[in-house]
Amino acid sequence: MRGGIAVTVLVPRVRRRTVLLVVVMVTLMLGLGLLGLCYGASWSSPGRVFAVLTGAEHSVVIRDWRLPRVLAGLVFGAALGVAGAIFQNLTRNPMGSPDVIGLDAGAYTGALVALTLLSGTSAQLALGSVLGGLVVAAAIYLLSFERGFSGMRLVVIGIAFNAMVTAINSWIVLRAELDVAIAAVGWSAGSLNGVGWADLGIPFSVIALLLILMTTRAHAMHQASLGDAIAVTTGVGLDRLRLLMVLVGVGCTATVTAVAGPIAFIALAAPQIGRRLAGAAGVPLLPAALTGAVLLQGADLIAQMLLAPVALPVGVVSTAIGGCYLIWLLTKEVRRA
Repeated sequence: MRGGIAVTVLVPRVRRRTVLLVVVMVTLMLGLGLLGLCYGASWSSPGRVFAVLTGAEHSVVIRDWRLPRVLAGLVFGAALGVAGAIFQNLTRNPMGSPDVIGLDAGAYTGALVALTLLSGTSAQLALGSVLGGLVVAAAIYLLSFERGFSGMRLVVIGIAFNAMVTAINSWIVLRAELDVAIAAVGWSAGSLNGVGWADLGIPFSVIALLLILMTTRAHAMHQASLGDAIAVTTGVGLDRLRLLMVLVGVGCTATVTAVAGPIAFIALAAPQIGRRLAGAAGVPLLPAALTGAVLLQGADLIAQMLLAPVALPVGVVSTAIGGCYLIWLLTKEVRRA
């Protein structure tokens, strides 16, 4: 009886905490979005921003320059957060992130091939990023199957692949023509500078479809994260679920990479921060998505302000923040061991 009462009391408490987290994160996103629309070479008042958004006033700077950047930070951050949550659930390891296990590097390889061997159009970059990420993911996934799937083995093999693919990327850049190499190196830092409406239509549609698809399998994903035996007894098809998780995770990562370049550490940090804020046992998708959106929006604003009027690539700031988080995470894991 006491156990039943405890469960009855615990569930509303968790739900209230999740609702509170959603409210706080949405408020932060709106506040950061408003600041992003106001901030620039010239400051725009919130009143003018609202007038432009409602159509009462016209401003190319706010509507066509700043608004796409703000929305890109929001959507791409959410996509990276979900991708990180997917792979951390798949590997059952907080280090299981696309940028740690080599998927970002693989997507970058595909984009580099499109830049150096083809004309480097937006469609070629998108297709190359997806194919590069899928090839690396398939190699890591297949090598992780040795007498059954192992999340730890996947992480270790992924880290090794990350090192190898990064070396290949460096070789491609060194062999490329100077103007292509300069563009590739600048793009590799991960940046939202210059993102416009023309760059966002297809990526936003792809990310929306992937997130909706993953939402329909979120319950099964959490069942699988509890252990293979529990998942099988509840009717979860593990092989098909894992394949779907890999495809969605790679799709989210590669889509962001195709537009903004590889933005490091958002996918690593957002799921764990969101899980702790939500007080959840697993790595839920919604807190990861909201935290990823807030982290990328905040990092992009810092990148714009740090050396103003020069705007840094957002990947520089996210790497600095993520590096501190990674040190803390490794220290905690070592102490636990």
